[in-house]
Amino acid sequence: MAAPRPERLGILGGTFDPVHIAHIVSASECKAVLGLDRVDLVVAGDPWQKRGDVLLPAETRLELVELAVDGVEGVAASGIEVERSGPTYTVDTLEALAAVGRELFLILGADLPAALGSWHRVERIRELATLVVVTRAGDRHAVPPGEGWRVEHVDIPRLDVSSTDIRARLAAGRPIDGIVPAAVVRRIAALDLYTPR
Repeated sequence: MAAPRPERLGILGGTFDPVHIAHIVSASECKAVLGLDRVDLVVAGDPWQKRGDVLLPAETRLELVELAVDGVEGVAASGIEVERSGPTYTVDTLEALAAVGRELFLILGADLPAALGSWHRVERIRELATLVVVTRAGDRHAVPPGEGWRVEHVDIPRLDVSSTDIRARLAAGRPIDGIVPAAVVRRIAALDLYTPR
C-alpha cells in the first residue's frame, strides 16, 4: 500500500498593513500552481525588521486578513505569530508548523530572497521549507543567496499595489475600492483606520 501524500502547506507571512488583492492573488496562484492543500496568510506579531513602521496592532491586522480570505478556497488567516510573545521570527513559525507528513512552502515576494542572509537562523529555514518566489509577470526570477535551497517560482499578474500606497491613499482621502477586498474596505472605514489624526 502506497504511503499517503504529504500535506503541502504554503506560508505567506507579512505585516499586512493592510492586506490587499496582490496578497490574495499570490496565495491563490501558489496554491493552484504548486498543488498546495492550503496557504496560510501568517500575520506578523512583532516584526523585528519593521519596528516603528507598522501602524496597526497585530490583532487588528489579523482581523482584516480574516475578512480578506473569507470565502477564498484553500486560503486561511493564521494568528500563530500574533499569539506568540516576543519578536516574530519566520524560523520559529516554520518549526511550530513542521510535522511528520507535512511539506512547508515559504512564499516570498521577489524582493525578499536577496535579504535572506539577514534573517534569524536562515540555515534552519533552508532545512524546513521550500522557497516559493512570487514574481510579477515580466520580472526577472530572483534567487536566494547561497547553495542548498529548494526553490519554486510562481508568476502572478502584474498588480502594482502595495500596502504603503494604500495607506497613502487613505491618508489623502482617496478610494481603495478594487485594490483591497470589499469586506476589508468596509472594516477600515468603520474603524477609521489609516486616516490622519
